[in-house]
Amino acid sequence: QVQLVESGGGLVQPGGSLRLSCAASGSIFSINAMGWYRQAPAKQRELVASIRSGGRTNYADSVKGRFTISRDNGKKMVYLQMNSLKSEDTAVYYCKISYYSDYSSIKTLDAWGQGTLVTVSS
Repeated sequence: QVQLVESGGGLVQPGGSLRLSCAASGSIFSINAMGWYRQAPAKQRELVASIRSGGRTNYADSVKGRFTISRDNGKKMVYLQMNSLKSEDTAVYYCKISYYSDYSSIKTLDAWGQGTLVTVSS
């Protein structure tokens, strides 16, 4: 059983900043990729940013230069620093990991968090 717990969401004014955190726990041998997705009302869930075990990052064009993803492998945590927030960043943000459950695993498994709401409004 794997659990992901997100925190750090809330209400912020346009131009403000928030930092999201996600803690993974449970039957995890190692984590490959970690990422943040978001889903705005009446829209599909979309990738915001991801980071692989070696540190390689990927960002949606809409957040490049404003958001920074990072991870702490020892603590099994991933973070999303969000700066210069815009109203269009309003969404529920979800953490996702791709992990190996034990040393003999060949394929990764995926786990999702429950989501944290980010509202950007004046």
